[in-house]
Parts: sequence; structure tokens; C-alpha cells
Amino acid sequence: MKLENKNILLGVTGGIAAYKALELVRLLTKQNAIVNVVMTGHAEKFIGKMSFQSLSGNTVLTDTFDLVSGVEIKHISVPDNASLAVIAPATANFIGKLAHGIADDLLTTMMLAMTKPVLIAPSMNVHMYENRIVQDNMKKLKQYGYHFIEPNEGWLACGYEGKGRLAEPDQIVEEIELLLTKKDLEGKKVLVSAGPTREYLDPVRFISNPSSGKMGYAIARAARMRGAEVTLVSGKVTIKPPYGVKFIEVESAKHMFEQITGLARKMDCIVMSSAVSDFTPSKTSQQKIKKTAEHLDIQLDRTTDILSSVAKNKGNTVIVGFAAETENVEQYAREKLKQKNMDMIVANNITEKNSGFEADTNKVLILFRDGTAEDFPLMRKSDLADVILDRIVTLFVKK
Repeated sequence: MKLENKNILLGVTGGIAAYKALELVRLLTKQNAIVNVVMTGHAEKFIGKMSFQSLSGNTVLTDTFDLVSGVEIKHISVPDNASLAVIAPATANFIGKLAHGIADDLLTTMMLAMTKPVLIAPSMNVHMYENRIVQDNMKKLKQYGYHFIEPNEGWLACGYEGKGRLAEPDQIVEEIELLLTKKDLEGKKVLVSAGPTREYLDPVRFISNPSSGKMGYAIARAARMRGAEVTLVSGKVTIKPPYGVKFIEVESAKHMFEQITGLARKMDCIVMSSAVSDFTPSKTSQQKIKKTAEHLDIQLDRTTDILSSVAKNKGNTVIVGFAAETENVEQYAREKLKQKNMDMIVANNITEKNSGFEADTNKVLILFRDGTAEDFPLMRKSDLADVILDRIVTLFVKK
């Protein structure tokens, strides 16, 4: 868990979206983060501090003049111990006070004593958000090094429609992770393919496979966290694309080929984790095929091998492939690694328990061009994504 044992200072100000901060606390503590909540007096008008205290397991702080213990002064000690501060929701009033160095309550006083990253999540009426004074205050804070996550658009509690809704709690957690993750892929352009392709027989039937896209999406998310500019080309799956990546959805192997080959030359690394169909119907019926015979013969043609195509003239681009096998895993993976001119291949036996297409975990063997190999035990795909990226970083160094 990326936020395990990270000390997060959560500031809650007086906006209607204060209730969403409860979900933010739940998501943070689910990752075993230590959450210390600081509420303004206005925030307490919207939601009681007991709710935050119950979810965080820590005393909620509200009064500047209360001591934590003995002579420890909390408006200094709490910021000193924090890994990061996040203000959610942040009202126009709070943003204005912070931009002008006003410290008239515990939260603003703590923010002036804060030396770690501060993430601000604005939430307010659309006209307030668009007000030039508010915009200038945010611009000023950005120049000082404060980080912002923009509000979403939609219906607001005040009855207006527009930009001003607090970013969703999972979005805020993503930004917190982004700020606290090492940036060893900064400046790199990474393309990740994920999910299955569909080869249509007619408008309602297609040949495909059970790839969930979970591995590829985990790699795309982790690469973005580590500073890369990420493009995710994916077949149709049921999971949401990670925040902050360029997302391109495709259906067929041909469509995926066109998208990836069009982008390949601009990339520093290509990770092909998608399960691309090897065959496609020679003919596709424009109408639904009717049950008029006992048998239906389908002729299949080979699809173009995307990985071989992009690796043929790869230059300094790091090429990583996957091999989902049912037998002779290492043998087939080594053959594929050599034949397709890859730098690294991630191989697994999809028949093993909890290591198949739709599982949240995987057990893999990673093979390299120089003949070396590393065997990894069963782990979550989110953790495996970082293992794979660690090896990619090493390959960049060797280039």
C-alpha cells in the first residue's frame, strides 16, 4: 500500500462538501495511512467532529490554544510530523486567507508552519470559483508551490450547474499518492496496452478472451504516479481508466495496431500487456447470422503482430511484452522474447490459481534480453506493476 504509515494532515473547512471528507478519511485509513483531521469552526457547523474521530482513530483538532500534551504546541508539531497536508473541501475564504498569510484559526496557522507538500481541493459555487479574486489567489498559491486538484463540473448544492464540485475522494487519494511517489520516470513517455480485443463475426457476435485489463491499468497508473506521461490503449473492459493518463479505447486487433503503431515512435517505453486476438474472421456479416444450418464454418486469418511491428525498428525504445501460457512457460517466453526483439517479457501460467486473466493477483517470471530471469511469488497486480516498472527504470539506465 503506497500510503501505509504516511502521516496525512486533513484540513476540513466550512463547505457543504465537508461530508465527502469522511469518505476521504475512510479511503486513506484503508491504505493504513495515519490521518489527523483539523476542522475549522465553520466546518463543525456542517458535520460533527465525532464522525471524523471514529473513522480516523485520532483526536480531531479544532482549537489553536489546546495543547496536544504537556508543552507540545500542536500548530507546530502536527505539521512537522505530517508527510503531506490536504485541504478538502477548501472554501474561497480559506484560499483567500492562506494566499495572504492570514493565520486566524488552527488550520491556517498550521498551513503557515507546514514545510511538506500541501494539496488544496477547492469546493464552492461556480460564480465564486470563477471570480477573478479567487482565481488570482489560487494562482498566487500555485506560484508559492501549493498543489491544487481542480473541482468537477455538475450540479452544485446551491442549485447552480458548473465547475465547483469537490473532486471525488478517490481522485484526491490519487493526487496524494502522486505527490508522495518517487518520480524516477519523470520526462519519460510510456505507452501501455491493456485488455482484450474483439473480432466480430456479425454485429452481435465476436471472438475474444477474458482479459480484464487489470494488469495493464495497474502499470499505467503506477507509471503516471512515478512521473511518466502515460498513454493507455485499451480494449473494452469494465474498470475505469486511471486518472491523469491519455486514454484510447479500441475494439479490434486492427484498431489497436493502428493506434499503437501511430504512437510508437514518440515513446520511450511500450508495455504490451493486452491480450490481442491472433486470428480474425475472414469475412464479417453485416447482418446478424441466422440459425439456418446445423453447422457454421468460420475461416480465420492471422492478425498483424503488433509487438513485432513496433519492436522491428524500436531504436532506444524499451519494449516489454507479456506471455500468458498454459504450459512450458519459460521456454515459450524465451522464444517470444527473442523472436519479437523485446528487452523484457513478463510470463505467467494462467492455469495457476489466482494467476489468471481476471484475478487481482499474479505470479510471474520476468525474463531479460541478456538471458537473466527473476521469479516472483503471488502478489497483487498493483504491487507487481511497481516491480515491473523498477525493472524498466533499470533498463533505461542500461540504454
